[in-house]
Order: sequence, then C-alpha cells, then structure tokens
Amino acid sequence: MGRRLVPLTLDNLSELPSACRRCVFWELDAVNGRAATEQGRAEEEKEAWLSGVLLDWGSCGRIVYVDDAPAGFVLYAPPAYVPRSELFPTSPVSADAAQLVTARLLPLFRGQGLGRVLVQTVAKDLLRRDFKAVEAFTDAREDGRSCLLPAEYLRAVGFKTVRQHPRFPRLRLELRSTVSWKADMERALDQLLGVVQKDPALRPL
Repeated sequence: MGRRLVPLTLDNLSELPSACRRCVFWELDAVNGRAATEQGRAEEEKEAWLSGVLLDWGSCGRIVYVDDAPAGFVLYAPPAYVPRSELFPTSPVSADAAQLVTARLLPLFRGQGLGRVLVQTVAKDLLRRDFKAVEAFTDAREDGRSCLLPAEYLRAVGFKTVRQHPRFPRLRLELRSTVSWKADMERALDQLLGVVQKDPALRPL
C-alpha cells in the first residue's frame, strides 16, 4: 500500500470531499460566508481564500493519498487568515500558535495510522516556521454537523484545554510532543479524523 502526502494547492483542491469544498465556515466571516453559501459561490470563495493564503503565507494544508486515492486532509493557518475564529468566546489563538482549522479522514482509510502521519506532518511544518503549538476551537457537544472538531477526541490525542467554555473550549497541542508520538495514539487520531460529517451548515456564533 503506497502512501504519500502532498501540499494542498489550487490544483488538487478538487480532491477534497465535496462538502468540504463547499464549506467556507472558517474562511469567511459570518455575513459573507452565509451570503456565499446562499448564492452558490462557496467553492469559488474557498478557492480564492486558498489562493490568498498560499501567496501570503505559503502551504496551509496537506492531502494524504493511499494508492493514488485521496484518503484525507488537514487544513491549518495563522488565525489572521481565519476570520471566523475572531467570533469565538474563547478567542484569540495564542501568539505562538497556528490554528488547526479542520481535518478529515475518509471512513475507508481509518485505522491505518494516517491520522498520526497528517498531524506529525503539520507539526514539523509549523516547527520550521517557528510556531510552538497548534490550537483549535472545538465543540464540546459534537452533533455531527459542526464545522468544529470534537473536543473529546482532541483531548484524547494530547491536546490540552487552554481556555474553558461550556460549548467552545480552545485546546492546544505543543508541537514538539507530536514528533515522537507513540503508536498507541494512532487509533484515537484516526477516530478523530474519520468522523463522518454531513454537509456543513454555517452556524452563527
């Protein structure tokens, strides 16, 4: 079984699941995001956002392939490029951290250690850019339709709460700790990234 990870670019953006290509929850503020979705412009706005981040900051995501089939992806960036993050009650992301925006593994590819590979790749990339941690706004009451990652799963793979909230806690992972993760964390990571999600709906905060 061949595995490879490649940076997310405009050329391979179409490899993301259709629901994720149409989701601009993080990429636009609430008003513009709702308008883009209602007017059928979400995919165009996603492409424009990715183009801007690539030009200004560089690589902001990875796609993992198994035998040339896209198996999952991860998206991350400094919070300045993630407008929706400003609206969370647990904002802002710490000055020394990047934001884990979202991540998914297709159900067919769970249990193969791909989650650990994705997160370790992100950690190594961010360490080279002098970040010390990655943080995420999470959902403490995951309902399967949220654009946020479930808090309980992130805690299971080493994230710690840095700002508590009954619904949207902010969690943090120190990057150097991911480089030597043990194999027993693979299962929890695959469970996290393999969460099946219906078409995301924009939700006001």
